[in-house]
Amino acid sequence: MTMTKIWAGLVLASSLFAQEAVTRPKILGVAHMAIYVKDLAKTRHFYEDFMGFGEPFTLPKKGGEPGVRIAFVKVNDRQYMEIFNEADRGEGQLNHISFYTENAGRMRDYLASKGVEVPAKVGKGQTGNKNFNIKDPDGHIVEIVEYQPDSWTAREAGKFMPAGRMSEHIMHVGVLVGDLDKSMQFYGGILGFKEFWRGSSSPRMLSWVNMRVPEGDDYLEFMLYNKIPEPDARGTKNHVSMTTPDAQKALEELKKRAAKVGYDRPVEIQVGVNRKRQINLYDPDGTRIELMEPNTVDGQPAPSSTAPAPHPNQ
Repeated sequence: MTMTKIWAGLVLASSLFAQEAVTRPKILGVAHMAIYVKDLAKTRHFYEDFMGFGEPFTLPKKGGEPGVRIAFVKVNDRQYMEIFNEADRGEGQLNHISFYTENAGRMRDYLASKGVEVPAKVGKGQTGNKNFNIKDPDGHIVEIVEYQPDSWTAREAGKFMPAGRMSEHIMHVGVLVGDLDKSMQFYGGILGFKEFWRGSSSPRMLSWVNMRVPEGDDYLEFMLYNKIPEPDARGTKNHVSMTTPDAQKALEELKKRAAKVGYDRPVEIQVGVNRKRQINLYDPDGTRIELMEPNTVDGQPAPSSTAPAPHPNQ
């Protein structure tokens, strides 16, 4: 074999390796939303006694200080609420959102190849899962996690899921988005999320864009705005939506529990613009938990909005 052929073969092999290295691994679903809280006891009362979720583990405060820094509230074996018992960053209740992938290492390499700022390597979190953080165009921290067989989440598989919990699945997370085009490029163009619905509370301005993860059914909801809410008012926008198969049954149970735990906000069924029945609940810090039926009231899809996107910077 001539040196020319050997060189050509090496170049081809290198090219094929490079293509393989930048292939995006699967993004399978929503892992969790992490929120700041001011009173851990009240927050636990809401999520565990009112909503009926279990708490499989916690992480201690830093520096040997006594107490809990993060409490993990379990929805199912792959989905959690992470409760940060510390002062927020001055941007409202949201700490970060998280999606899980089949391969965190390859995802880091893929994102680096697309010009996304990533850490030098993928680490292991204190709960034993591989993870790393990136930032979206709005500055939201997005954690990418790969579940590990020796992690705490795997150790507690099948446990801490009470039969009376109000939901068994996080359908979507919603976050404030200021520049729709940039977010579409980041989540759609780079991460591979697929748009499937747009909604509006007014024909004059687009309100929501729903983006489904590329290899699953969970989705991210862009919460568009003309003027960004004040930090303490962002909890109704940065929210979690959980599935309920029957809103009426959920309503009846929630009303029974509300009296016992002292939840004094309205508990009622509403029909959203997406024509799905939902119940909006608020934790002690104002973060909205949306219980929503998976199907529309009549089985017919809600039409997608054609309203123009807001331009908050203009």
